[in-house]
Order: sequence, then structure tokens, then C-alpha cells
Amino acid sequence: MGPKAYVLAGEAGRKMENHSHQILEKPIERRRVCRAAISYDLREHMELWSSRKSDTRKQKPAKRSMIMASPLADRLRPKTIDDMVGQRHLLGPGKALRRIIESGEIPNLIFYGPSGVGKTTLASIIARQTNRALRKLNGTTAGTADLREIFTEAENTFTAPNGILLYLDEIQYFNKKQQQTLLEFIENGKITLIASTTENPYFYVYNAILSRSTVFEFKTVEKAEVAKAVERAFSLLEEERGEGFQIEDGVVGHIALACGGDVRKAMNSVELCVLSSPAADGVRKITLETAKELTQKSALRYDKDGDEHYDLLSAFQKSMRGSDPDAAVHYLARLLEAGDLPSVCRRLMVTACEDVGLAYPQIIPIVKACVDAAFQVGLPEARLCLADGVILVSIAPKSNSAHNAINEAMEDVRRGKYGPIPRQLQNKHFDGEDNPVKGQFYQYAHDFENHWVDQQYLPDVLKNVEYYHFGENKNEQAYRQYWEKVKGRKL
Repeated sequence: MGPKAYVLAGEAGRKMENHSHQILEKPIERRRVCRAAISYDLREHMELWSSRKSDTRKQKPAKRSMIMASPLADRLRPKTIDDMVGQRHLLGPGKALRRIIESGEIPNLIFYGPSGVGKTTLASIIARQTNRALRKLNGTTAGTADLREIFTEAENTFTAPNGILLYLDEIQYFNKKQQQTLLEFIENGKITLIASTTENPYFYVYNAILSRSTVFEFKTVEKAEVAKAVERAFSLLEEERGEGFQIEDGVVGHIALACGGDVRKAMNSVELCVLSSPAADGVRKITLETAKELTQKSALRYDKDGDEHYDLLSAFQKSMRGSDPDAAVHYLARLLEAGDLPSVCRRLMVTACEDVGLAYPQIIPIVKACVDAAFQVGLPEARLCLADGVILVSIAPKSNSAHNAINEAMEDVRRGKYGPIPRQLQNKHFDGEDNPVKGQFYQYAHDFENHWVDQQYLPDVLKNVEYYHFGENKNEQAYRQYWEKVKGRKL
């Protein structure tokens, strides 16, 4: 390095020259680490030289810009367990997860629950409280190379003396191979895994990881807990902006309710309310009307490919089956508000056939007409056609006799329990072209009294099997009485 360079870089230049000789003595696999150290030292000295050169320049305060660059939810993120909003069933005094954290010995954990309820926040608190280096990855973007980089870092006891806590968000997006790679490196104990998912981990997480982890379910945060966080958010913004806030009655409660238990969503709503409310004479008035405009659909948790979608559809169908028209209409409203017309129509038709069935067989064409009308008129008017069908299914008498009969028959078929079709039921009844088989003529039912004749229809291996059993409803019992009279025996 020449004298001119020393003039420009000062001590930084001499330091780089000394380090360059050390690099040549290092093995190839360690050179990258050395280069990183040199780069850091050089940058440090260059910044020092630059600051001395420009020490006469007045620096502008950056506090305001830093605040505005960080979302409100991050600025209010709790630092301790006691500051956490909600999850008292896990983090309350004496609860299991809290005792584990306070012990300092953290096993591999899986946090399962909806977004915005504190999974990421708690992982950060655990890392801070146990003095572990926190590394975050997201299952939608991370790959095997990212995992290996963190595992390499974990081998360095200087940078991570207490080990690394790896927070893997959305683990359900990791394929089996990636999860297998993850498994290989968490077994030695140098990395503690905290994975989070909004989906059921027992469906999406590799069994080997599940067996080495403890699953904790996070729940949506109660309205009262969210309201406390909303009040803190308004107070923080008031302090940061140096303004007075005049918050109309009902604003805090509405935001807490409309967020649907998602604290992050509530924080975003608070920030939007402040930004969209005009200030006059240093006072910013935040009205309930503004809050309602900004939270019109925020109460809906609906991911068409996620568990929330199927939970809602399940509740809708089970409410109709359980003959609760109020609950059925409630879930119908939530599904329609999310715009999910096809799923509603399919579940409605299935329930009419499966759960009402032969107790009121006329319901099937009626419900089909409601569904056809709903598709023809579209939303929002489709709600009227569907409400008719949903309420009718809910209050109709119920029978699952046909459902049980077909399921039992299909189970026998799948198990191979079937035999040759009786000869008299086959399309051909002759050994040759003109010779009928003795005793195997088909008997035409309409040639007999009451249009019925006693003959074998099932294969021999199933000769006495009964799949259908009459339901206890008025309609099926009437049929039962009729056929007992015709057949001359009790059915």
C-alpha cells in the first residue's frame, strides 16, 4: 500500500495491510471469516476518519424519521411476558409455558394459532430472557441454504455462547426434505427451534419434528385485552406526535371488537385512525365514524386455503344438522361476507341430502332451486335465496338412514365383499342361445300383487345383509308400516 493510501485511510490502511498477510496463512475455509473481519475493521476505521473530517457539520436529529419508519405494532411490541396481551391460558402465573420459560431450559416448541396473537413476540421474549441469539426465517422464502448458514453460526461458540434460538415462521410451507434437514441440526442441542404456524401442525409438520417438539395453541385475544393495547397505542402516538387526541366514546371498543382478536390488526387500525383524522389547534379528533370506515371487514378471518376456512364451513354444516337456524344463518352471513358463494352452496346441498334425506325427501329439489337461484342472481341478493334454503334445512326433520346405508355398502365393496350377480338379475338368462337355466328365471315384480315378489337380489355372500334401516321420522315409519304389510313380516 502506497503513502497516498495511508494519507486517505490512516490507521485503516495499515490495519488492512497487516490482515492481508494473516489471510495467506489461513486455510481456505477460514478466509471468508477473515475477509468479513477485515471488512468490518476497515469500515469501522473509515467511518471514524470520515466523522473526524466532517465533525464541523451539524447532524440533524433522526428520531422522528426512525419512529415513522417502524410500524406501530413493532414500537409497542412487549419486552416481557407480563407485557404480553392475551394468552393467559399459556402465560398466566403458574401456567405450563410460563414455567418452562422461567426455568431457562427451552425445548423445541411449536406455536399454533391465528396471526396477530403474539407468537413472534413471545419467541423474541424467550430469546432475550434466556440470552440466546435469535435468528428468524420464514417458511415461504427460506431454503436449505439459509438453514445451513444458521447451523454453521451455531458451531461458533464465540458468536452464540448460549446457543441459537431459531424462529421459523410459517413452517407449514417447508416441504418434507427441508423439514428433514431442519431435524438433523436441532438434535445436537445447539439450536433451539420455535416454529409457528397458522395451520394445524399435526397435518403439516413432519412427524419426527412433532415428536421432538411441544405444541402450544395460541388463541384469538379477547376484546378486553385488545382494548388495553389500543389505549396504549393511542397514548404512544399522542406522545410521539406531540399532539392532543380527542377520542370519541366507542372508538376503542369498536377497534378492539372489529380486529377479530388480531392485535396487530388493531394497531394498524389505530395508526390509520390517527393519520386520517384532521388536527386543529394541536388537537386531533378521532371519531367513531372514522373508526368504522377503516375497520369495515377487519373482523373477518378467512383464508380460503387455511384452517379458518374449513372451521367456518364445518360450523355452518353442523349448525344445520343440529337444527339451530340462528347459528346456521350466522355462519352463512360470515361466509357470504367473505364472498364464498360456491362453498356455501355445496355444503347446503350436501346437508339436505345427508342430514334431512328421507325424513323430507322433497327438500332436495327445493334446496337445489335455492342454490340455482343464488348463482343466477349473484351476491348480494343471493343471500335471500340461501337464507331460505339454510333455514328450511335447519328446521326440517332429520334422517341419516340413506347416508349410513350407502357408507356401509361402499365399505363392503372396498373390502372385496361382493360376489357374482344372481343369474336371474343378469342381462342374459340362458346357457346357450335358446335354453333357459332351470330355476333362474327373473320374476317381474309388477306381475304380482302389490307389485312385489320375494326373490334374491343380493349376491350369495351378502344374501341376508341389511344396509338400510328405517329412520324414526314420520315419513320413513309410514313406509315401514306399508312394507311390513306387503311382505308379511316385521322390518
